Amino acid sequence: MSTLDPEKQKQAKQYARIKRRLWLAETSVSALYAALWLAFGWSVSLRDWLSGFTSSNWLLVAGFVFAFGGIYALATLPLGYYSGFVLPHRFGQSTQSLKDWVVDQVKSLLVGAPIGLAVVELVYLALRLAGESWWLWTAGGILVFSVLMGNLAPVLIMPIFNKFVPLGEEHAELAERLVRLAEKAGTKVRGVFKFDLSRRTKAANAALTGIGNTRRIILGDTLINEFKTDEIETVLAHELGHHVNRDIPLLIGFGALTATVGLYLASLAMDWAVGVFRFTSVADVAAFPAFALILGAYGLLTMPLENGFSRWRESLADDYALKSTGKGEAFASAFIRLANQNLSDVEPEKWAVLMFYSHPPLNERIAKAQNWV
Repeated sequence: MSTLDPEKQKQAKQYARIKRRLWLAETSVSALYAALWLAFGWSVSLRDWLSGFTSSNWLLVAGFVFAFGGIYALATLPLGYYSGFVLPHRFGQSTQSLKDWVVDQVKSLLVGAPIGLAVVELVYLALRLAGESWWLWTAGGILVFSVLMGNLAPVLIMPIFNKFVPLGEEHAELAERLVRLAEKAGTKVRGVFKFDLSRRTKAANAALTGIGNTRRIILGDTLINEFKTDEIETVLAHELGHHVNRDIPLLIGFGALTATVGLYLASLAMDWAVGVFRFTSVADVAAFPAFALILGAYGLLTMPLENGFSRWRESLADDYALKSTGKGEAFASAFIRLANQNLSDVEPEKWAVLMFYSHPPLNERIAKAQNWV
């Protein structure tokens, strides 16, 4: 059975502290950036300037979001470079070259920017057409979008960043065991795929992705190369536990509920912002920084609630993995190995768990497996 590496745990705690400080810095910079646009009237000036070129609401929103988001991306690029490239290399987690990291950033921009712009355009369409009920229409759109992305991401977006190939003959036994495990859980998968996680990181991971006919098992090559078959089986059993416990629709539903409440509160706050900053209406694109600030503040307030809900579902998925495989020792060994390989802090501070952790701390998960009867 694997054992925790004390030296790696010292590094893991330091790594976690630095990442939390970077999160605080990024959050503070984001809030300050949006606040400056409001305080100095830049958002109104940009709207007026863009209005001189077009009378189309669609182009006005696109131009504003491009300028607002583009300047923000440039302003935060040094912070993103440090947190995404320098820090993981400093702690021996990243295997990426600078060139590959830059390519990934460009890909993310080319994929994320059109999707983000489409979402913002649809929100402003609801603001223009739906009146005071815009928040309800927007919440419904978010729900539909979440379902579509869950179904399409494995086949349209994820292959842009990683190469997925079916497990070869050398891993035929593993693939067969995992498919049987999926059948036992009452789900059909379109196969077991390996992806080239080692191109970016030394960390290991696995997942059950997709909805309906796009559902598949994916295993990082780092997991396949470093973990024993029984350990991989327990990791995948945890993912299947989410299917058995209907966590995907539950999480989508919970997310839709919190989004609906947030959008309703945002509608009230936006009415206040219109009066304070003298926007023409809530549909005024110049109010976009206020909208971002309001939703960002709501996200911070609800983060502990959302993480608490997630930890509850993750704990139930652990229970299913242990019950369905009966391999408590392999489960514990897998998560000890993950702690060493992914440089994860097994015993984080309670406040950090409450605020940041979507999964139970590893020490709790390992202890549960070791004591499972």
